[in-house]
Amino acid sequence: MTTTDRDAATDDAPLRDKRMSLGDHLREFRKRLIIAAVALVVGMIVSFALGDAIIWAITEPIRVVAEERGQENAVTLMFATVTSAFDLRIRIAFAVGLLISAPVWLWQIWAFLMPGLTRKEVRYTIGFVAAAVPLFFAGAFTGWLILPHLVELMAGFTPDGASNFYDAKYYYDFVFKLLIVVGVSYVTPVFLVALNLAGVMTGREIMKGWRVAIVIATVFAGAATPSADVVSMLILAAILTVLFFAAAGLSMLFDRRKRKRETELLGSIA
Repeated sequence: MTTTDRDAATDDAPLRDKRMSLGDHLREFRKRLIIAAVALVVGMIVSFALGDAIIWAITEPIRVVAEERGQENAVTLMFATVTSAFDLRIRIAFAVGLLISAPVWLWQIWAFLMPGLTRKEVRYTIGFVAAAVPLFFAGAFTGWLILPHLVELMAGFTPDGASNFYDAKYYYDFVFKLLIVVGVSYVTPVFLVALNLAGVMTGREIMKGWRVAIVIATVFAGAATPSADVVSMLILAAILTVLFFAAAGLSMLFDRRKRKRETELLGSIA
């Protein structure tokens, strides 16, 4: 067996060659689930205690609009039911608690799946997480910067003499969905690389879609930023485009390395 063959066999071997019964798997799953649930509850308690600060931060754009109009009482967050204020705090506590406890429950998922993964799959997973997590937070932060402009832009369509009363539940959904959508858009190039590593798409196939990618990035940036703020739109579109080309270039590099290994393997067999 050549060195290349031994390396390939090692990469395809399970990380831990230990047989577990169905009962062992269920007990392991219960253990990981309990740890993740406890971490989530602790995160929710912490975020519930910080509820006032979080609500103050996400409602800053509303106060800005109110100050610009000089009508603090005409632009405000509205709680339509008796329990809506409490419901809002629970929703925020769950979302932020899920984020705070992410290192714990992600590790529990990883620890449960890791014994069945090959060494190659472990390396790919670590690389995927190491790239996806920072990009998601960078996208969420970009969404946070875009949020005030969107609220101001939409409030600008309110006719004179009318008032803006933002339903608390709807406003919360709007804010967090915006952060998630922009965050996921930043992670999309990582999924393209993952599809390439899985053999679903080649780097050339990804690169062929560059025109469509630029159009989608521009349309998304235009929808996510105010029409008057052209600079922000161009910056966001440029970031998304650069991420796409980086993913395509990295995929083409992986394809080249794969072809080189295949050529060496065929040469060693011959």
